[in-house]
Amino acid sequence: MTVTTPPTPVLDVVGVTKTYGHVQALRGVDLQVRPGEVHALVGDNGAGKSTLMKIIAGAVSPTAGTVSVRGQAVSFSSPSEAQAAGIETVYQDLALAPTLTPGENLYLGREIPRKGLLGRLGFIDRGAMNRSAKDQLTSLGASVQSLSNEVGSLSGGQKQAVAVARASLWGSALIMLDEPTAALGVSQTEQVLRLVERLRDERGLAVLLISHSMPDVFRVADRVTVLRLGRTVLTAETSSLSTNDLIAAMTGMTAGLAPASQGGAA
Repeated sequence: MTVTTPPTPVLDVVGVTKTYGHVQALRGVDLQVRPGEVHALVGDNGAGKSTLMKIIAGAVSPTAGTVSVRGQAVSFSSPSEAQAAGIETVYQDLALAPTLTPGENLYLGREIPRKGLLGRLGFIDRGAMNRSAKDQLTSLGASVQSLSNEVGSLSGGQKQAVAVARASLWGSALIMLDEPTAALGVSQTEQVLRLVERLRDERGLAVLLISHSMPDVFRVADRVTVLRLGRTVLTAETSSLSTNDLIAAMTGMTAGLAPASQGGAA
């Protein structure tokens, strides 16, 4: 009998805690994200989702526990170190510069210099950045009104597309999306969810989706982890759960549900 070795998780969080004075925001959280999957992270307000996301993104250091990326233990002291490890985060506010074009936003802080003397003098190649932005957006099935327009003039869905395209350009290990469809209309939500599916299906990227939207979770997530009061209370294949199951786990009514360890081992 051939034994198949499970792939190394892109992200492996084991027993992570975070304490702020007398407040314990995380109480031994476990989370695994596999290669090429969309993994949803859900929980009520105050469950610890934001704190965990900030730890993974390098903005906050854990009090205890381990975080591994592609099988290597990491200890990020800044977001730039997480980015160097291939982790990109799209926060709810998108962190886009409204007066810059999509291309300039994709390369913000990583600008392409002009060739020759002009590059050495600090001039940047806006044409190359806009062409790259067009390629990225096209490959994700997204479009914007004009690549020469300022991002501030774009619709909510188009802004989200630019932010996701930037993350997919630089994120080689994991892309975290924080409430990507919040405050979007039906058509814009559909556009963003298609972007998430393309990240997985066509780019083969691992995506950690932080969301309060149960329809979004069941539409795109392969697996889901539920946090409650700073603890992991459930990890399972999304196809094996119902909306009521997730609500019960989030609120503490977990009778009849699989324990957190089932369905979560890689």
